[in-house]
Amino acid sequence: MKKYLIGGILTILLVACATNPITGKQSLNFVSNSELFPSSFQQYNQFLTENKVITGTADAKRVDVVGSRIKAAAEKYLKFLGQGQYLQDYRWEYKLVDNKEVNAWCLPGGKIVVYSGILPITQNDAGLATVMGHEVSHALANHGAQRMSAAQLQQIGGVALGAATSGKSEQTQQIFSQAYGLGTEVGVMLPFSRGNETEADKIGLTLMAIAGYNPDDAVSFWSRMSAKSGGGSTPEFMSTHPSDATRIANIKSLIPEAKAIALKVGVIK
Repeated sequence: MKKYLIGGILTILLVACATNPITGKQSLNFVSNSELFPSSFQQYNQFLTENKVITGTADAKRVDVVGSRIKAAAEKYLKFLGQGQYLQDYRWEYKLVDNKEVNAWCLPGGKIVVYSGILPITQNDAGLATVMGHEVSHALANHGAQRMSAAQLQQIGGVALGAATSGKSEQTQQIFSQAYGLGTEVGVMLPFSRGNETEADKIGLTLMAIAGYNPDDAVSFWSRMSAKSGGGSTPEFMSTHPSDATRIANIKSLIPEAKAIALKVGVIK
């Protein structure tokens, strides 16, 4: 029984690996865009009906303009990579929502929300492009589907562990279960999330450069974010995001590559 269970898990892992067109990497993905997008669009529309969308203001126009440029940059970059068809099912939309929270997000399929609370930190178009480029990159890299898939795999692993320890005492099973939960969270799930954040930073810098914004301004934005948060108090190894210092250092090292790619692809004027 245990042998067949392990074999089944290995088969699932082999079948579920897919190559992402923008990263070129193979990643775990149980969920296709055709399955994910309809749900994403429905959730987005429901969110908009339940929250106050800001329209007709200078800030709302800025979100729309910067969003359109990031969208155009994504399309240009994917076309450059020979993957222009990848975005054919995307339904791009950019909304500014009245919310004091310092946040922004992009659902799979190109559905973007910027909270008004983040605008004092973005300050300008380049700061906003940093945020929107980062969030769009999560969608382009299929990070949402990857996280869903990783969570499912974590559950499958828990089932396998239960089968492997079924003949042991209840206390021993509990010890193994707790160790597995902590080990997979700290050793796998949290680094996985931090890796996604770093990957989104990298792609986001490239998108903002192609869109005609200076990626050097991303350092200024994240420095302002760090000052706003007070540098963060959660240890990096226990966080889903890199520390502020790590993120800023990574961004500085990635900027030259982003600029070089933008020169090859062509900067949107």
